[in-house]
Amino acid sequence: MWQFANQVTPCTGSPLSGGRGNQDRPRESFTIISVLPAMDSKQKQAEKARPYGLLKPTALGKIPGRFLLHQEALPHLPVPPLQQTMDRYLLTLQPIISEEELNHTQELVAEFRKPGGVGERLQKGLERRAKKTENWLSDWWLKTAYLEYRLPVVVHSSPGVVLPKQDFQDRQGQLRFAAKLIEGILDFKTMIDNETLPVEYMGGKPLCMNQYYQILSSCRIPGPKRDSIVNYAKGKKQSRHITVVHNFQFFELDVYNSDGSPLTTDQIFIQLEKIWNTSLQTNKEPIGILTTNHRNSWAKAYNNLLKDKTNKESVRTIEKSICTVCLDAPMPRVSEDIYKSRVAAQMLHGGGSRWNSGNRWFDKTLQFIIAEDGSCGLVYEHAPSEGPPIVALLDHIVEYTKKPELVRSPMIPLPMPKKLRFNITPEIKNDIEKAKQNLNIMVEDLDVKVMVFHQFGKAFPKSEKISPDAFIQLALQLAYYRMYGHACPTYESASLRMFRLGRTDTIRSASIESLKFVQSMDSPDKSVRISEKWHERTPYQKIRERCLLG
Repeated sequence: MWQFANQVTPCTGSPLSGGRGNQDRPRESFTIISVLPAMDSKQKQAEKARPYGLLKPTALGKIPGRFLLHQEALPHLPVPPLQQTMDRYLLTLQPIISEEELNHTQELVAEFRKPGGVGERLQKGLERRAKKTENWLSDWWLKTAYLEYRLPVVVHSSPGVVLPKQDFQDRQGQLRFAAKLIEGILDFKTMIDNETLPVEYMGGKPLCMNQYYQILSSCRIPGPKRDSIVNYAKGKKQSRHITVVHNFQFFELDVYNSDGSPLTTDQIFIQLEKIWNTSLQTNKEPIGILTTNHRNSWAKAYNNLLKDKTNKESVRTIEKSICTVCLDAPMPRVSEDIYKSRVAAQMLHGGGSRWNSGNRWFDKTLQFIIAEDGSCGLVYEHAPSEGPPIVALLDHIVEYTKKPELVRSPMIPLPMPKKLRFNITPEIKNDIEKAKQNLNIMVEDLDVKVMVFHQFGKAFPKSEKISPDAFIQLALQLAYYRMYGHACPTYESASLRMFRLGRTDTIRSASIESLKFVQSMDSPDKSVRISEKWHERTPYQKIRERCLLG
């Protein structure tokens, strides 16, 4: 499984990774490296013999109130002392700015940190906020990093994930796999609904599980200056349907029986066949393409779209759905090497208006993609959650799809899935055409290259007593330095889930020590001693630990 998430990016932002930096940056080329550890024959046999790793609920029945009790036991995110913040800010700047700029910044910091000065007043304000809120940072982070960000969510913010390619023999193979995948989603949802999802731990400490309760039945809503998120999983009347998209046409598919039990794979398969057979022709107006536009433009088009009662009902149905399943048309056949790059782009943006980008509603938190050619994956709207809960859900689903069908369900007649209708006015048609043009420019402007590195994986740096993460960070620093001759500000995510409602913090992995290291690698009088220092607890690891601990 490949995930294109915001783990390691220059701080100016990367369109593959939810980069939220300079909005006017020039066109760049991005390379995705998939690192696969080399396995010997014994490891390969063990891999084949490994049993399915389905996530097991902590209890078979419901445990009402368990989530709330767990959350209340988590510590609050601390506010770092002002002097510590200023000292580390200056340390972060040292390897990336000139001596003249550093001297000027030191003067500004000295003024800022004076007793009774601006810094002290702001610090007290932060500390007051921390006492009144569950998490002083999370709401600001959500609004500033995501909801107020105005560039399209496509490419700029929403990560794509590639799942193992399937070998569909025919259309029925695609639909049966999609049905099994949907059943796996509902199986995971049951654990969330019953509050039986196993609590995750890191370093022996429990982690905040709130993000798991935000990813299903949620959707982003465009606004003129700031977007918002709606979550329909929290009310008394929870969502009972998913949205299925085929040939740019949207359908409401109820996935629960009248007694509240989820539909089986066989039942879902029959419903998907009904959808397929009633959407054989591609819709002339791909309404979903509107969600790819600049957020301000989409907000205006959204308000215009909802003026019509039928359109409003259809949009609300999409927004309230548990998730979206996209039944994609195949992309043109290419060689295996090019395929990896093509499918990565397909998961990010759908290939443009001529291909599958209209087969999406990019504001939905979760969109599962199953194409006729066996390409499968996910694109998710980043605002409600970071990557780990999404990956946990996907791991569960992938393993679930491997489970054999033990019992054939009785063929109880089910109602026809409801096709969602849209009335397209000339103004809406014009908005669609503009969105198409903007999307196609963005797709053309993005280069994606997937390379698979077979030589070694994380076992090698571990065998040398080096952190695999630190190893990769230094490799990135060295590569950048060799290309441009200097270090750059670097962003890596660190989880704050040890704290209540924790999201992420930023690891500034460019340091004085990393700069010395990369300079020594190209120095004529290379010294082994510098390399040996990185066998110890590196400055990078210390920074990482500080971020994780708030």
